[in-house]
Amino acid sequence: MSYAKILALVVAVFLVFSLPPYLTGHTRVPATFALHYPLLVAHVMFAAVAMVMAVAQLWPGLRARRPTLHRRCGRIYVATAIPAALSALVIGAATPFGPLLAVSNVTLACVWLWFTSTGYLFARRRRFAEHRRQMVLSATLALSIVTNRIWTPIIFVSLQPLQDSVFEGNRDHYLWLAAGLGAWLGWTIPFFTVRRWLNRQPATVS
Repeated sequence: MSYAKILALVVAVFLVFSLPPYLTGHTRVPATFALHYPLLVAHVMFAAVAMVMAVAQLWPGLRARRPTLHRRCGRIYVATAIPAALSALVIGAATPFGPLLAVSNVTLACVWLWFTSTGYLFARRRRFAEHRRQMVLSATLALSIVTNRIWTPIIFVSLQPLQDSVFEGNRDHYLWLAAGLGAWLGWTIPFFTVRRWLNRQPATVS
């Protein structure tokens, strides 16, 4: 099975299990301001479409064999990733799970917005080498939520002794640490791994 098929399967499974709570109002994220829940649902829905379009954009051969479809998927990706990032700025800053997670959320939203916007602008200027690089990084950030969901429970279990020794049994503060570290690792590891891989690729003409 190719990496693209594996990625598509992972994203499909992730969305099947992740979306229902937000559609039915049973999300475990407590609201911190009046528009928190509507913005959260909007963010999740836009991000879900962006993730699917990111997989399509990374699919080998799509750009070469179906350039029109590639461009259409790219426009949908940009049209959903930008509002997803903007809404993440607001709800991310107001997260009820501590400042470490809030800073990660805001940083990720800003970086995602930057690479998506610059990637789109490079395409408009027909500077396709730079466009591809920026959009690969943007897609990596869009899909990093999957690894975030892996890191957080691992950290929560692995650092459990800190709940008593450092946080004096305060479960909420320990949860803030685990959620914050999981969030940072969730997007920085794939981002810098892909960035390093891109830097090793031979330069191509725009």
